[in-house]
Amino acid sequence: MEVWLESLLILLSLPKFGLSTVFVVSFISATLLPLGSEPVVFGLVKLSPELLWPSIGVATVGNTLGGALTWAMGLASHKVADRYQHSKHHLRALDWLERIGPKACLLAWLPIIGDPLCGVAGWLKLPFWPCLAYMAIGKLIRYTVMTTALMGLFGT
Repeated sequence: MEVWLESLLILLSLPKFGLSTVFVVSFISATLLPLGSEPVVFGLVKLSPELLWPSIGVATVGNTLGGALTWAMGLASHKVADRYQHSKHHLRALDWLERIGPKACLLAWLPIIGDPLCGVAGWLKLPFWPCLAYMAIGKLIRYTVMTTALMGLFGT
């Protein structure tokens, strides 16, 4: 198993595939699909340390664009959300998001709640560009911290 995983990581870290793989996985993981992109970023950087900042940049862009897609899905999902409008948790969350505004998208990096948060921001019709900017800032910080922490733990 370890040999197979190492072979896969080497294949994905090739300049031909590495950064594009990081982009695709980061994009998909920012949608509502349960996928983590940090291991892919770490694997690429572990095998090609010179790609640290390009990997973080590509992951940030891919994850932010995935967040933008989730925002757009939220914008289009009024009918689904209307079914839950009477839940007290739903009302509290909506009140909080409306008070905070686009800055709430800084939390888009959080596991479990971050991606749905982008969808709710779209559903609330919070301004797209400020939401996108806050998503990008939060995701850049996440990838920088996670990648450098993993590199510190597992070395280069």
